[in-house]
Amino acid sequence: LSFYNTFMDLLFLVEPVDTLAVRGLPAVLNCSAASDAPVRVEWKKDGTFLNLVADDRKRQLADGSLLISAVVHSKHNKPDEGVYQCVATIDNLGTISSRTARLTVAGLPRFLSQPEGVSVRSGGTEMLSCEVTEELAPFTRWERDGRPVELDGRVIQLPSGALVISNGSQSDAGLYRCSIDGLGPAKTTDEAQLQVSAEKLETLQGPVAVAKVVGESVLLPCVMKGYPVPVIRWTLNDRPIDESRERFAVIGGGSLQIVNLTEEDAGIYVCQADSGNMTSEIQAELTVHVPPRFLTRPSNTYAQESMDIIFECDVTGSPPPTVKWMKDGDTVIPSDYFRMQHNLQVLGLVKSDEGFYQCLAENDAGNVQASAQLIILDLASGPSERNDPTPSAPRDVVASLVSTQFIKLTWRLPAEPHGENITYSVFYSLEGTNRERVENTSGPGEMQVTIQNLAPDTKYTFRVVASNANGPGESSTPLTVATQLEVQVPGPAPNLQVVSVGTSSVTLSWDRPVTGNGEIQTYRLFYSEKGRDSEQDVDVTGLSYTMTGLKTFTEYSFRVVAYNKHGPGVSTEDVVVRTLSDAPSAAPQNLTLEVLNSTSIMVRWQPPPAGTLNGELTGYRLRYRKGLRRADAAEISTSQLFQLIEGLEKGKVYTVRVSASTVNGSGPTTEWIAAETFENDLDESQVPGVPSSLHVRPLVNRIVVSWTPPENQDVLVRGYKIGYGIGSPHAHTVTLDYKQRFYSIDNLDPSSHYVITLKAFNNMGEGIPIYNSATTRPQSDPIDPDIDFYELFNNPYTPAPDPTPMLPPVGVQATVLSHDTVKVSWADNSLAKNQKITDSRYYTIRWKTNIPANTKYKTANTTTLFHTVTALKPNTLYEFSVMVTKSRRSSTWSMTAHGTTFESIPSSAPKDVTVISKEGNPRIININWQPPTEANGKITGYIIYYSTDVDAEVHDWVVEPVLGNRLTHQIQGLTLDTTYYYKIQARNSKGMGPMSDAVQFHTPKGKITLSRLCVSDKPGITGSQEKRVLVIVVIVSVGAFTIIAVIAGAVLCTRRSNSHQKKKRAACKSSTGSHKYKSSSKDLNPPDLWIHHERLELKPMDKSPEPNPVMTETPIPRTAQDPAAEPSHQRRGESLRHEAEESRRGVRPKMMMPFDSQPPHKLHPNLVSFCPEQLFQIIRCARSTDRKQCHIVF
Repeated sequence: LSFYNTFMDLLFLVEPVDTLAVRGLPAVLNCSAASDAPVRVEWKKDGTFLNLVADDRKRQLADGSLLISAVVHSKHNKPDEGVYQCVATIDNLGTISSRTARLTVAGLPRFLSQPEGVSVRSGGTEMLSCEVTEELAPFTRWERDGRPVELDGRVIQLPSGALVISNGSQSDAGLYRCSIDGLGPAKTTDEAQLQVSAEKLETLQGPVAVAKVVGESVLLPCVMKGYPVPVIRWTLNDRPIDESRERFAVIGGGSLQIVNLTEEDAGIYVCQADSGNMTSEIQAELTVHVPPRFLTRPSNTYAQESMDIIFECDVTGSPPPTVKWMKDGDTVIPSDYFRMQHNLQVLGLVKSDEGFYQCLAENDAGNVQASAQLIILDLASGPSERNDPTPSAPRDVVASLVSTQFIKLTWRLPAEPHGENITYSVFYSLEGTNRERVENTSGPGEMQVTIQNLAPDTKYTFRVVASNANGPGESSTPLTVATQLEVQVPGPAPNLQVVSVGTSSVTLSWDRPVTGNGEIQTYRLFYSEKGRDSEQDVDVTGLSYTMTGLKTFTEYSFRVVAYNKHGPGVSTEDVVVRTLSDAPSAAPQNLTLEVLNSTSIMVRWQPPPAGTLNGELTGYRLRYRKGLRRADAAEISTSQLFQLIEGLEKGKVYTVRVSASTVNGSGPTTEWIAAETFENDLDESQVPGVPSSLHVRPLVNRIVVSWTPPENQDVLVRGYKIGYGIGSPHAHTVTLDYKQRFYSIDNLDPSSHYVITLKAFNNMGEGIPIYNSATTRPQSDPIDPDIDFYELFNNPYTPAPDPTPMLPPVGVQATVLSHDTVKVSWADNSLAKNQKITDSRYYTIRWKTNIPANTKYKTANTTTLFHTVTALKPNTLYEFSVMVTKSRRSSTWSMTAHGTTFESIPSSAPKDVTVISKEGNPRIININWQPPTEANGKITGYIIYYSTDVDAEVHDWVVEPVLGNRLTHQIQGLTLDTTYYYKIQARNSKGMGPMSDAVQFHTPKGKITLSRLCVSDKPGITGSQEKRVLVIVVIVSVGAFTIIAVIAGAVLCTRRSNSHQKKKRAACKSSTGSHKYKSSSKDLNPPDLWIHHERLELKPMDKSPEPNPVMTETPIPRTAQDPAAEPSHQRRGESLRHEAEESRRGVRPKMMMPFDSQPPHKLHPNLVSFCPEQLFQIIRCARSTDRKQCHIVF
């Protein structure tokens, strides 16, 4: 093998990685390639090779890395930001490309907001914000009193840059500031004071959806504050997280840190916080991306021409990577000979296929590449050195079987086989191509082969070569065979539509296939539930079908296949539709009631089973009543899985049931569940005491246990736990209600000694147990009294008074501060007169706008009597209301206050800008538009800009103002056959908004004909009449010119001595109107016809008293009638050439100045355009002897 026929190692030692650069500072993208041969390294940016010679800011280092000396980045110019790729090439051999790397440019460090002073309770949690752009967050640092803050499990910094301090103490108090380091000079925020003071559960920051790459670390923030100190628990996919696992750690008082992420860590994480009787849950999804990884890499391959090869490339990753192939740095395009999914199959090799092939896999987590080299070996040519004979050509090669996609070839033994064990190779190719493929027979002596996977109705060329031990012999004569036409089956049924008509039915309709290829016998409708592989089908004879018996609110996939006598045709594309929703078909699960105090009950439940929801749940309806009185049932709507019922009566039994709701209504309700409120509000800050007594009465198979409550009746008891077992009380446990005073332990063994324990419990824990023991009686003992112990031991409980209900805030006022800010203030009548808050109450403010109608409320909490609401929409009416909460009690919402934010400049441009030409007048256009989507106030006007140069500066565009109540405008005087660009800008009382994108419009071409110039617009004139009039015009014009010339000559001869004779002229305008012209005196030609006669005087159209009048119509000046003065410079009239020139003028022509400096009393500038009536009048004037009859006005 030659030097280039051995595999050459060409690989990257270092590949570029994603880099964050700072504007104005240098940046380096590393790349290094190695090979035994000289390697040339180049760089691409966004797929295009960089020209480093012409760029003085970029240069390539010795190892191949790219250095940008000073990164340039601005709002409208981002030349350095983009995707870079390193390319390594061995000349005359091949090229490979590195993985791509994105260069992101960060602006100069700046803070979006300043940290604010906060107060944290001792043992509580607080957060200081450091709001910067996302790319700068990793460079933020915190200082306290000028010294760096040491981060540990109690003090952590979130990925956003915020500082979280948990379990606060006096040592945390001080002045804090945030700084950005490592990006040039350090930049710091203002100082904010943190005070530690000695609260309602509040979420400072919860987890949000995040995507990470496997192996990285993630911090899911869950920052809560409240008193008692919140207890935070985490769950993953509804399963508790074992915090003892070494990769999981709860830091900063509740935030979950996971290191060395794996795919199994992905899922829904829920942060659950409990503080006293308050509970809060926040959930977020963690997505773990796995970078592409090769399971199988492509390998170097030797091959010969006409062979088929496969480069394997098996990759894995999450999300699944996309794979593309490159050859010598160019993307491989799939074709009949290059087939690819993950693997690359090259069919019918030719010499040009030789080179380096690269498999590139990419997903959201990264990209990888692997390369392999293909070398095409030359077949041995010429006779063998030993002149060993090879077979002659196979004989009688024929196609014995021809189908649509395969051809079977047979042949006979060569006339001169020169040996035994003859094998055969069949070479075939598409007719007209030079890329041959080869198929070998299955064994020696086999003289037939079937070529598969051919295209229907296509010609192929075949030849057969026999081989013996000495090598391949002669080739047979090429044989051309065409495959048969495809069986004429129907095409796809067009316009397949599926519509849900009920909760369990859909209606399908379609049209007859365009290519039916005969009578359609039937249609087969295939359908499957989305997410399932199995399909069901039904035969339909018509073009529509209603399918019933489907599941409610379930997605189904449908497709239709037409059948004719040849079989099934082409299937339609799948159409997915969801059946309509319905009310839930099952009740919520696990309904529980927890009595919190003498006036409130906490109700908890779980959603109905998944298959019974029948739609998206919109909420739950909770009904409760006192005792069994149906008439007193109250109803509460909620979207949560718990509800606190307050304001109940002391010591009363309440029953509760819950139902789930969708947009279609409520489903079945649960059974009524009962609970009794306490008679007194008791202490639950400590566990209950030991029960005051425990009595046991043994029987044969059971033991009856009775007891009395703890002596300290001021401590809340929520229930009792009984433990029992033979010799030990820990074998079995029973939990009982707090009202229970006896219990029968059943199914015991006779004659057995049981140890029994009893303890009271509440939310703080279990109290001290009391013990007793008893031995069950023998089996032969007949005594087993049937006594109702409930009547003996029932001693119901009595707790105490109802707290004062919370009153809603009053005097709510909304003060508008700006276009996006409103200050809401109120008073609280439950406070002292000085309105000073001395307890742990807090206020909840809610607000919304009624446009659109389904807008949801937004809320915020505060501990003061005012709150500033920001981020509102300009010029929008908002409503505000306030609620107060203290401990576990909340008031109703206050009266509503309203406020309309101030106007702001429009933040969007006018939309739907269209330009159309006015019918009948191409020089006029109508421009139409719609108001801006975000007008931010009343639109007072619009400004229209237009120009023939879209790149011109704004001050060079023509401007036309329009009133704000107009959405259309007409622009006149445009030039024909010219492209114009239009922009529109809206304004309100605050200023101008942004311009719309330029809209292009090309004015039509103008047409000027003699008929338009000389034929008046009289109704009823046909085309043939116009032609006759034109002939008459020509004849009369020639005659008139001749007569006038003779008369003028005669007059000149007889009146030569009178040098001051006044000259006269006449002109007529065509009925189509006058035109505007822009020219100079030197471009004008003498008029075609002027009338000069001593008895003839033409009245001019326009007269100006000014010596140099400015005219809107270009005049044709005449000099004085003085043959001796200017015989060679007389002016002539405008020709039609000037109208063509005028049609190419600019948009807004300047006013024209007169072309002649002669005194105006000697000038009669009028353009003569003769029409038949005027010509006859001129002739009559010329022949008349009465000057008074010759004042012709056109």
